[in-house]
Amino acid sequence: MITYDKLLAQFKKILKHKRLKFTKQRELILKCLYENDAHHTPEEIHRLLKIQYPEAGIGIATVYRTLALMEESGIASSISFGVQGKKYELGLKKHHDHLICTACGKIIEFFDETIERRQEEIARAFDFAMSDHTMKIVGLCSDCRK
Repeated sequence: MITYDKLLAQFKKILKHKRLKFTKQRELILKCLYENDAHHTPEEIHRLLKIQYPEAGIGIATVYRTLALMEESGIASSISFGVQGKKYELGLKKHHDHLICTACGKIIEFFDETIERRQEEIARAFDFAMSDHTMKIVGLCSDCRK
């Protein structure tokens, strides 16, 4: 996994390229994603930051804008939950897919070589140049089925 210092340098480069200011608030949002391995909504990230850094004065709009910028640049990725919105994670992790519990919201990450290989075969069969994919399987986790 990339070190925080390298990630921060990459983020600063992206901001400079887009002619945006590097601010402490944006850095704290990046740090929050880096340090928290879970998938979080913008509201959860905002709450975490308010608890950890109450003096920073980070607004929810800043969280939304910064996450959108990070997702656009590949630093963050999101899983859409329809009307419930998106949950974000650091986008620089090794590729993985997700199992999502519709009852409790638990997200389980997994990687399966057979699925990956089959998707490539399907793309070739349709003469499709696949550049990426996202798989989310929704259902009920073992805890919620009990």
